Amino acid sequence: MIHIAFEQPNIETLQKSFELDQTLQGEIIEIKDDYAVGSIKNIYTDEGHNSRLEWWQKILEFSPYSNTIGSFDDRATVQTLKEKLNQTPSEEVWIWMGQNQHDVCSYYWLMGQLKDYQGRIHVLYLNNLPFINEKGNIFYPTHLYQIQPKEFLKAKKLARLITPSEFEIDPDEWNKLSEENATVRILEGGKKIVSKEESFYDKNILNVTTSEFQKLNKVLHNALAKMPIQTGDAFLAWRIRELIQLGKLEIKGDWSKGWKEVEISHVCIKYICIHFFTLSMVVVLRINFITRYRHDRLYHKQ
Repeated sequence: MIHIAFEQPNIETLQKSFELDQTLQGEIIEIKDDYAVGSIKNIYTDEGHNSRLEWWQKILEFSPYSNTIGSFDDRATVQTLKEKLNQTPSEEVWIWMGQNQHDVCSYYWLMGQLKDYQGRIHVLYLNNLPFINEKGNIFYPTHLYQIQPKEFLKAKKLARLITPSEFEIDPDEWNKLSEENATVRILEGGKKIVSKEESFYDKNILNVTTSEFQKLNKVLHNALAKMPIQTGDAFLAWRIRELIQLGKLEIKGDWSKGWKEVEISHVCIKYICIHFFTLSMVVVLRINFITRYRHDRLYHKQ
């Protein structure tokens, strides 16, 4: 059995579940890229792949992850998987997928490449399903790592073969998204992915910034904690850089010295106050001028 997961925290939790259920034992393969953001047009070609790498280079500039660019190639990972499936015809694959756009977009990216292995590919999609958390309360996880390892014993019962119709329809859905080639993709429910503009998360950033300077890491933490739809911190940091260019945020510090050296403030309120003060002064001066002018005319008439 070969397991496929889409985030490192998911893999760590899945590995812990193996200790509780030996029947789950198997190799875990990670698809590392986040296909819910960035360029995906012609992504299966060298040109499309390189275009995506260039996009990530722009996003990860100044971030703690800048050295990860080019450090992995999901295409090579899938090629290795296919070689293993060819060598062992009895081998099966389980794709673990949480209810979030990161996992679902990665699933769509993967599906068209495994079409030749129908009947051997299973999926476990935790779509709006209840689980028990550490406090014994029912909750609805959006990511695999939110589930206790012992709960995977229940989750494994959800495994089902991917149907022939899904192998036909799902790659077409990915092709449609690729043609749209939006910067942001979100999950609206089920497996429905919707394309959004690159400024989609800007409101979440602006909602947690104030007129007082805050450390960038604090802004990122607060934004991620309150966002109903999640994305990566590096993408948010890039949007902050763009909002600074647009004059909506102000920076104190130097990006080249790292995130810890950067502070951010919301400048709109400050600028509105300055503009209002300036406008008020103009009005006061104009009133004083008019009053003085009228007074002088009245004086000369007398």
